Amino acid sequence: MDLMVPVKQTPDGFCSFHRVGRERTRKTGSFGATVCGKVGPTKPSSGRLFVGCRARLLVLSDSIQCRIQDGYQKHRRKRVLAVSKVETFSSNGRLQNVEYTPPGGLNGMDSSNGFEEFESNNHLRRLVRNGELEEGFKFLENMLYRGDMPDIIACTSLIRGFCKSGKTKKATRIMNILEDSGAVLDVITYNVLISGYCKAGEMDNALRVLDRMSVSPDVVTYNTILRTLCDSGKLKQAMEVLDRQMQRQCYPDVITYTILIEATCKESGVEQAMKLLDEMRSKGCKPDVVTYNVLINGICKEGRLDEAIKFLNDMPSSDCQPNVITHNIILRSMCSTGRWMDAEKLLAEMVHRGCSPSVVTFNILINFLCRKGLLGRAIEILEKMPKHGCTPNSLSYNPLLHGFCKEKKMDRAIEYLDIMVSRGCYPDILCAKMQRLISQLRYLIN
Repeated sequence: MDLMVPVKQTPDGFCSFHRVGRERTRKTGSFGATVCGKVGPTKPSSGRLFVGCRARLLVLSDSIQCRIQDGYQKHRRKRVLAVSKVETFSSNGRLQNVEYTPPGGLNGMDSSNGFEEFESNNHLRRLVRNGELEEGFKFLENMLYRGDMPDIIACTSLIRGFCKSGKTKKATRIMNILEDSGAVLDVITYNVLISGYCKAGEMDNALRVLDRMSVSPDVVTYNTILRTLCDSGKLKQAMEVLDRQMQRQCYPDVITYTILIEATCKESGVEQAMKLLDEMRSKGCKPDVVTYNVLINGICKEGRLDEAIKFLNDMPSSDCQPNVITHNIILRSMCSTGRWMDAEKLLAEMVHRGCSPSVVTFNILINFLCRKGLLGRAIEILEKMPKHGCTPNSLSYNPLLHGFCKEKKMDRAIEYLDIMVSRGCYPDILCAKMQRLISQLRYLIN
């Protein structure tokens, strides 16, 4: 790689620099460096050198400071310092194997052109950081007109910003500018644009970009497209994309299979999803807790609760511990089938396993018990919540208020309404109407 910095070497000085730009690079690293002129009694000044992995030209944006015995002298773009390799940095941070070439002597290029290009990209980055996307877009088009090489990272941020605001046409235009400029694009930029298309529902555009990518798509690229296709109920098309992914030797990961298993449970049933699980394991891809949660949820929705419980109990033998979401799925299924005693037993087992219940866990039980008229048992569950580090919320109290009003126990409803409000919880719309009725009733009683 060639580094180009303006230097006017002084006989007895040490030169340092602060920032240098980069051309056609994405990944950058920073190195503390001192540019040595002639060893003498003076101390070198400090600076930072930013080196791009693919950089061929780096241009100084600040003036060089040469510290000499009589003071400082500043110089701009006088000569070119060419460094052949990053490895030329020695252990003391000084540059080795340094050559000096005259202006314009590096690949036939003049340092001033690179300097102007660097300053343009600096300004573009500032606009993007400040969220001035429209100004950044206009400035980028001006850079294209001047023939400047745009910065990939800044342009990727512009694409992301326009995609978030739903302006995918401008995001597409930025990608076209990058491709026309000859910039070396990477998979990250393509992934950002594809994600923007998918979120905007422009699947045809996303697939077109996938087909014409100048770099190989990675598993993130495919997962983004597969997720959108599956969420849209297009499982067959998703499987076709998976086949193309395998043909390109981009192997699916646990996220890929989890996306497909969830969609298969919804569209084709759990039996087909189990085949995907077997395929996943045969290819050496280990299912995680999210994969199991998706399957358990599918099993429960098919009314096969006992099978889901067995699946839960077998998870540790597969080196995967169930989490609070796993238990909540089965608790909800138990309650919906009237097996609330089994649900309470599962809650105790959950705590015994070291899996802390969440507010959602308790709310599932409270809601079911209140609907069944078991208000006393629901209150017991409510009072257990603080012991497990859970603070009741409005969804914890609302079922109780409904239950007490249904049984015409207005005094208890008033009691728990006061507790609820005193703890910073506020009722839903229905309970708010009920709150006004209770307040009127309280006024009449008094």
